[in-house]
Amino acid sequence: MNMADRLAWGILGAGGIAGAFAKGVQSSKSGTLVAVGSRSKEKAEKFGTEHKIPNRHGSYEALLADPAVKAVYIATPHPQHAEWAIKAARAGKHLLIEKPVALNYAQAIAIFEAAKLNDVFVMEAFMYRCHPQMKKVVELIKEKAIGEVRLIQATFSFHAGFSADSRLFSNELGGGGILDVGCYATSFSRLVAGAAQGKDYADPLEVRGAGFVGTTGVDEWAAATLKFAGNIIAQVATGVSLNQDNSARVYGSEGRIIVKDPWIPARDGGTVSIELHRNGKPVEEIKIETNVGLYGLEADTVAANLEKREAREMSWGDTLGNMKTLDLWRQSIGQQYEQEKADKFQPVPPRKIAAVAGNNMKYGEIQGVGKKISRLVFGADFAGGWSREFHVLADDFFERGGNAFDNSHWYGKADQHLGQWIRSRGVRTQTVVLGKGAHTPYCTPQYLEQQIKESAEKYDGYIDVYAMHRDNPDVPVGEFIDVLNRCKKAGLIKAFGVGNWSLDRLRAANAYAAEKGVEGVKVLSNNFSLARMVNPVWPGCVSASEPEYRAYLKENQIALMPWSSQARGFFVDGRSAPEKKDDGELVNSWYSDDNFKRLERAQSLAKKRGVTAVNIALAYVLAQPFPTFPLVGPRALVEMRTTMPGLDVVLTPDEMKWLNLEV
Repeated sequence: MNMADRLAWGILGAGGIAGAFAKGVQSSKSGTLVAVGSRSKEKAEKFGTEHKIPNRHGSYEALLADPAVKAVYIATPHPQHAEWAIKAARAGKHLLIEKPVALNYAQAIAIFEAAKLNDVFVMEAFMYRCHPQMKKVVELIKEKAIGEVRLIQATFSFHAGFSADSRLFSNELGGGGILDVGCYATSFSRLVAGAAQGKDYADPLEVRGAGFVGTTGVDEWAAATLKFAGNIIAQVATGVSLNQDNSARVYGSEGRIIVKDPWIPARDGGTVSIELHRNGKPVEEIKIETNVGLYGLEADTVAANLEKREAREMSWGDTLGNMKTLDLWRQSIGQQYEQEKADKFQPVPPRKIAAVAGNNMKYGEIQGVGKKISRLVFGADFAGGWSREFHVLADDFFERGGNAFDNSHWYGKADQHLGQWIRSRGVRTQTVVLGKGAHTPYCTPQYLEQQIKESAEKYDGYIDVYAMHRDNPDVPVGEFIDVLNRCKKAGLIKAFGVGNWSLDRLRAANAYAAEKGVEGVKVLSNNFSLARMVNPVWPGCVSASEPEYRAYLKENQIALMPWSSQARGFFVDGRSAPEKKDDGELVNSWYSDDNFKRLERAQSLAKKRGVTAVNIALAYVLAQPFPTFPLVGPRALVEMRTTMPGLDVVLTPDEMKWLNLEV
């Protein structure tokens, strides 16, 4: 290859693994080293001299600003991967990121979202996946050389000798065996389990682990059992304080495969072998030879797949699934890094979050709240079990201009975790919390007042908008209105409403308030969407989609904050069809002839507008003749990004009627 056509690499970091990769690039067929960046100029100069690299930068920022660099190898400790990978993506550099790609799954999704937004290549640096040995293993599995795969065993472990100052034992630097080398064992298992099912990889259905977490808070040795579809079981083990047999074995119904050197096969090129044991037949030794070193093969894999932006050897989805598996393994043994805890988990990369200029968020007002409210409300119900992913998504939503969050006393610790996110970001005066409570069977005036007080404590003493989760027809409406007014007067809530109430009860509540001269219901949180709720999603759920209900909301200009505003995914491309019955909840609540007609019309209009049917469904809710603040529930950054175009879709009155089958 002509030197001018070679991929120009920069290395971010100048440690041992950076040196191994530098040697690999020099042996590759496609790459050339042009720059190195270190936190000190002296170290960069030393590394550059050793590896004959022309450009030596005394900071990571300078490396990313180097126009000669087209691809960057991130070689820092794990906790720094996400920060510098995202910054490199924003600088337009292609990325190879040392494994594990990040400290956890939440950071990993942020990396891939940055890569998508900036249109750059990303691959996690599992160099063993780029060696033809693994391609041969996959080939043998797919051709059923050992029959049906039953059991996978994979171990990567070593005894480093304890040192509290070592990266391997440092909680701050993401030490421990699971992330450092256990990731190899899980990635191998997922690759083989996937091949057995005719796929590129598979994610486990269950992860059950055991391990020893030492005095520094990192796992020193650990094991786990992974259960996959098809009754495939994997046993994985790792450690930084224990020497084990670092091999991989696959057992099938008709034999077994033994990979004696799975993780660092022929580092500098040469021959490795796989043992194939077929029942009743002599052992077959399969030899694989390469004339390029392991890290050179990795660099060549990157260069060969730049245009596709990901490589099949370690795709984006494969990496994300592996990170999720590692999270579950660590969780099962009680291992957590200090920086991952709910009150310490910071934005990635570290920054003070603020709405980004030029965002397309729209805003409205609700009497009494005293601040603008984003027209989209982010549902925080999944934050109840302490979700790092929620923090990453909340940061993204806020920077997109979103400031309204839906939560509930009923969602367990979600109140606490949303409150922690708000405090850690210092944005309480800018955020609007929709709090809820009084869920059946705790839907009484006494429980209502108690839960308002408990939730308000999580948000610096007040809730911006409060809505009851349910109604209790056995309680006179006046008793609920009295409690809500009392809490408002006490400063616990700024504005209040009800949720899942019938139109008759809502009318009665406001009639009572008018008669008593107190505040009535200003907010409703019923279901409302383009799709008709055929059957309640949960017992006690009520829709406000009927013409009479809509007319009342329009006449009284009551703000609607509807849940399942997009019919719980009914309008997602490819999700719903009469013959698709795998999602029982979707079938029960949204499947009907009229809804499929609405779906068809939304898809048709979306095609004309250059958006998705989900965007059309959201635009329908936003375009009502009364204030609407639909609750949305993205569970991934890609879902957040693809939701936003709905804000810019303006539907005509005729289109609104047509979508709702009124014409």
